[in-house]
Amino acid sequence: MPTSKSHRTAPEDRSRRGKLPNKATSFHGRGRPAIAATTELRRPVTAPELRPPPALLAEPRPRLTKLLLNVTVLGSVGAVQVVMSPESTVGDLVAAVLRQYAKEGRRPTLASDDPSRFDLHYSQFSLESLDREEKLMALGSRNFFVCPKKALADATAAAAAAATSSCSREAQKAAKTAFNWFKFMDFLLP
Repeated sequence: MPTSKSHRTAPEDRSRRGKLPNKATSFHGRGRPAIAATTELRRPVTAPELRPPPALLAEPRPRLTKLLLNVTVLGSVGAVQVVMSPESTVGDLVAAVLRQYAKEGRRPTLASDDPSRFDLHYSQFSLESLDREEKLMALGSRNFFVCPKKALADATAAAAAAATSSCSREAQKAAKTAFNWFKFMDFLLP
């Protein structure tokens, strides 16, 4: 008759019962009495002084010499990256972005390369444009959005309105067709 392993006990198994190795006793909280009697915990010394020495605090911080700015142009897929000095103005940034946009040959092509016909915004959802004389360092951001001014945008909006009106007519046709389907479904359902 076959016997299972649990019924068989070897002599060495009997001698180890009830005894845990030294590592296990410290793990279970029964450590050496010398450690338990010590009230102060020993901590590793990694960085005794986290603050820099006073000599380094007195030195002025280095000034920024260049800023990397990401500017997205209305209708463009990605941002144009421009490196400029912090003392440059918003008007300088708009001019540099338009030059870089044309140099890279991005699409869609712009109707005008004149920087005075474009405004800089914090995002595409920001209605207020930034002042052209404001310094880049004072803006507090490095990501911007360039879009045409209202006069140029009105011409674009008129073309979009024409496309929208034809789209609205198509939507009305589809709505009428869908309405007929609803009448047919009412006929089928009791």
